[in-house]
Amino acid sequence: MKREGNEEVDQDFAAKLAAHLGFEEEKVNHLFEKKYLAWNWGEHEHLLRFDKEISHIERGTVLYEKDGAFEMVLGFPKIRRAMVLYPTLEKQFSGLKTVAVEEKMNGYNVRVARINGDILAVTRSGYICPYTTERAKVKLNLSFFDDFPELVLYGEMVGPDNPYVPKEIYNIESVEFYIFDIREKNTGNPLSTARRREILEKYGFFQVRSFGEIPLETAPEEIAKIVRELGKIEHEGVVIKDPEMVLPPVKYTSSRSNCSDLRHAFKFYNESGRDYMLSRIVREGFQAVEWEESEADFKKRCMQLGESILAPLRESVRSVKEGQRLYDEVRIRVKTLKTAADFEDYLKRLGVDAIFEPPLPAGDEYLIMVRKVNKSTNDKTQAIWEGELW
Repeated sequence: MKREGNEEVDQDFAAKLAAHLGFEEEKVNHLFEKKYLAWNWGEHEHLLRFDKEISHIERGTVLYEKDGAFEMVLGFPKIRRAMVLYPTLEKQFSGLKTVAVEEKMNGYNVRVARINGDILAVTRSGYICPYTTERAKVKLNLSFFDDFPELVLYGEMVGPDNPYVPKEIYNIESVEFYIFDIREKNTGNPLSTARRREILEKYGFFQVRSFGEIPLETAPEEIAKIVRELGKIEHEGVVIKDPEMVLPPVKYTSSRSNCSDLRHAFKFYNESGRDYMLSRIVREGFQAVEWEESEADFKKRCMQLGESILAPLRESVRSVKEGQRLYDEVRIRVKTLKTAADFEDYLKRLGVDAIFEPPLPAGDEYLIMVRKVNKSTNDKTQAIWEGELW
C-alpha cells in the first residue's frame, strides 16, 4: 500500500478502518481521495491524521494500528468564545453552582501521548513535530505514560524557544509545557479538573494557573476583574470550565491579547485571514460596552487598538519599500543537531520558507536562530510599490 501521497489504499485496510470508524467503505476511500484522511511521513508514515473534521472526529485526530486494532488520539475540541460574560455564562453553564476558571496561556497547542511505544508530540493539525517531541521528552516526567498509557496530555508549549508562538511574558528561560487537559485515547473523554490537577501535581507537571471555582452567580464580575489584571501583564485571558468537564468550556480574552494578535496579523497582513483580524476588532467593541468604560478609558482602548493595527503595517510597508524582506525571527533549543535538521525538513514539507542560522552552543544543548520568511506579504507589498492595484 502506498502511503506517501495517498495514491492507493489497500481495500482490506480500508474495510477494516471503515468498520472501526462506523463508516461505509466508500466513505473511507473518499476521505483518502480528498486527502481529508492522510498519512504522515518519514518515520511516522504509519500514522494517519484527519485533515478535516469528519462526523464526530475532530481535525488533527491521529489514528494508528495497534495490536490488530486501531487506536486514536483525538484532536483539540473547539472552545467557543464568550463575547460578553453575562448572560453568556448563565446560558452556557445553566444548572451549575460553580465554574472552574483557569488561565488561557499564549503558546502553541500540543498533545503528548505514547503511540506504539514512543512518546510523540502531535500538533493541532495532527503532524508529529520533531522539535516539540524532543522538548517533550526533555521537559516532561515520562513515567506518567508508563502508569497511564491510555491517557493523553493536552497542553501549551510556552516560552521564548518556541518556533511557533515565542513569548517572553511568562519568565521562562527556554520552553515549558503547561498542561490544561487530560483526555482518554479513543473516546476523548476528559478528566475532571480536580482529578487532572491531582495527577499533574503527582508527576510534577507544570499546569495552567487556576483561579479556583467561582459561584456562577458572581462569575461575570469576578472573571472580568481577573481578565483586567491579566491584561495589565499582557497575558491572554481565561478558560471557563464545568468542573466535571461535562459541559463544553468557554474562553474569554483580554484587550491586550487581542491587540497582540493584531500586531502580528497586520505585520504579515497578506498571510492573515480577514476573519482572524475582524473577529479581534469586534471583540474590542463588545468588551468596551460590557465593561461600561468611561470616555477616557474608551479613547485609550481606541489608541491601543489603532496602534496595534497601523504601527506594524507601516513597519512592514516601509521595510519592503527599503528593499528588506519580512520574516519572523524565532529560535529553537535542541539536544542534538539531528533534531534541528529534522525540524528544518519538517518545515519544508509544510511549505514554510525558513532560514536556519549556524547553531550556537548553550550548555549541553544548541541554540539556533530561525528566520521564517512570509513570502505572501513580501510579494504583495513589493507588487503594490511597483504599481499593482489592490
